[in-house]
Amino acid sequence: MTTTSSVAIVNAYIVPVAGDPIENGTVLIQDGKIAAVGADISVPDGVETVDAAGKWVLPGFIESHGHVGIHEEANGPAGDDTNEMTTPNTAAVRAIDAINIDDEGFRDALSGGVTSIVVKPGSGNPIGGQTVAIKSWGGRTIDEQVLREAVSVKSALGENPKRVYGGKNVTPSTRLGVAMIIREAFVDAQNYRAQRDDAQKEGKPFARDLGKETLVRVLDGELAWDQHTHRHDDIATAIRLADEFGYRLVINHGTEAHKIADVIAERDIPVIFGPMFTSRSKVELRDRAIGNLAKIAAAGVRVAITTDHPVVPINFLVHQASLAVKEGLPRETALEALTVNPAAFLQLDDRVGSLTPGLDGDVVIWSGDPLDVNSRAERVFIDGAEVYRWENGAGIVVERAERFA
Repeated sequence: MTTTSSVAIVNAYIVPVAGDPIENGTVLIQDGKIAAVGADISVPDGVETVDAAGKWVLPGFIESHGHVGIHEEANGPAGDDTNEMTTPNTAAVRAIDAINIDDEGFRDALSGGVTSIVVKPGSGNPIGGQTVAIKSWGGRTIDEQVLREAVSVKSALGENPKRVYGGKNVTPSTRLGVAMIIREAFVDAQNYRAQRDDAQKEGKPFARDLGKETLVRVLDGELAWDQHTHRHDDIATAIRLADEFGYRLVINHGTEAHKIADVIAERDIPVIFGPMFTSRSKVELRDRAIGNLAKIAAAGVRVAITTDHPVVPINFLVHQASLAVKEGLPRETALEALTVNPAAFLQLDDRVGSLTPGLDGDVVIWSGDPLDVNSRAERVFIDGAEVYRWENGAGIVVERAERFA
């Protein structure tokens, strides 16, 4: 199994997602980046060639809302660092500081063609902390897998924070209180920014506050605001708060987004939808339906799909898309929801999301149409290096020692 960062995948049916499919095409990756994509690509001498005749080639999929590495599988409480539920506002915490790269979820991601993951804190707090975008494999430490050190801040409305803090008989115990915590935090951040700027102008010392600094990055548009919300009234609250403070809102889950899809579309607010393979385990999920995604997209809302791993195994990301197509989602939209859309929502599209020259060489060879449940990811490349192969009835992962040999 090769670990080179330069490779040419030839004779393939290529689905760039950002462009039309290409018959008998070539994807050329050099020095870890996509160098060329097309039907008549000259392969330089010395570049390894992979014959993908009869196969489909797509960009690696993006899990835009997961907890891989911070909510580890099979490790019980010792592997669950998803929520710091000791105070309602934990804007200062960072998901990267809790990721275990030996979590089995990363190997599962490769088997499902997922090459990028946005790892997010959980939804127990009104303000949960900073997310991080990483590659699914390839580093000796998590730092070597980082795609972007912070892309957003996770926030939660609805029943989760109500349950957590209401159970402690402290604020917030209602939707009123949850919204108040968020509003107060942003007012504090606005005041902090003004005081910091004044201090800098006057050359005076200024005491840093990690939480307020994070929220200033949201106010300045550097980080998105990932809003966990299921019910349509909570989605309306999310929009109201975003209007008040002017931040870049991304709706996460959106179980009832179809009920106000026209409002969301008018505002061009993206929705990361899912997970879909779940029971109606709480009142907010009463109207859960896979077909809701098609309704949202039909209204003109830009959508992505999430497994919320480990709620749904990350390798089932593509299967959720397949069933969404069965329930009316256009095929093209389904593939966009796994690739270009999440990359755009979280400003990762300068690195990943399509087979476009200049982007990272994250490429997956599928046995056939990935939306066919009988297809499987046969070979996975990250930054041009092969990290996974299906061989002799089993998935084989290039382990880190071999990767860096």
